[in-house]
Amino acid sequence: MPPTLRSRRNNNADSAHPRVVEVDTDEEAEITRATAQQQERNKTEKSGTANGKKTKVYKTDADDDSDEEDRFISVLDVIRVIFTLVMLSVGLSYYVTAGESYIWGFEKDRPWWMRYNDVKQFLKGPVNLTPSELALYNGSDPSLPLYLAINGTIIDVSANPGIYGPGGGYHFFVGHDASRAFVTGCFQEDLTHDMRGVEEMYIPIEDDDSSHREQRLTKGEKQRRREKELIEAQEKVQAQLGHWVNFFSNHKKYFAVGKVIAEDDEHLEKRDLCEGAQHNRPRRSELNSQL
Repeated sequence: MPPTLRSRRNNNADSAHPRVVEVDTDEEAEITRATAQQQERNKTEKSGTANGKKTKVYKTDADDDSDEEDRFISVLDVIRVIFTLVMLSVGLSYYVTAGESYIWGFEKDRPWWMRYNDVKQFLKGPVNLTPSELALYNGSDPSLPLYLAINGTIIDVSANPGIYGPGGGYHFFVGHDASRAFVTGCFQEDLTHDMRGVEEMYIPIEDDDSSHREQRLTKGEKQRRREKELIEAQEKVQAQLGHWVNFFSNHKKYFAVGKVIAEDDEHLEKRDLCEGAQHNRPRRSELNSQL
């Protein structure tokens, strides 16, 4: 057992030059107890190492501070790695897409809540206009945006006044629901939302009645074929309209703002197919020759 401070003091008193050291009894006891505990831990650690056992390590406050510092450095390292990968992805995307996109074209397929204009319009609320009200948004009033409509959906095309503004190549679309023109391609004649009869442009012209194939068909078979072709033609018209609505609604510059309030068109006379659409209709003789 190690000599206590009191015994050391007695030994000093017997020396040739005695020196009296005053030590508080409680302090002396605490120091003696701490020294004994430290020696006991040293013995335990040596014994554990000799027996191949893992010895419990006692951490101090300094050790804890060091661990926290190590963790902090690790977080910074992770941030650096992530930042480096992001920058590499941005640069590679710009190179692969020939400068068109920094994020691999993701901006073209973003949902509406990730597009600024759509979110802004959502917060403002929908714009519902009658055809006569829609006509005011044709660029004649500079204080109003440029609106066009397809299949009842109003599109804001103000971001491209060079094309849709006064003097632009497609200015005739603005201020109208020109759904029919988007399907038929007759931009001058069909600037209207009236889609009645447009499906005829996809229905074959019967010009092969004298052929052997046509003569073999009964009247009922021809009628069923006609009904099937009519349904398919109507589906093609709706697909065309859907294509153009999606094109403008998901465009990075344009966005949907509302709907056109439908008016009663029953009194209007049914329109004939424009010359271009009529000329491009398929012919039964051509279809039969491909069978």
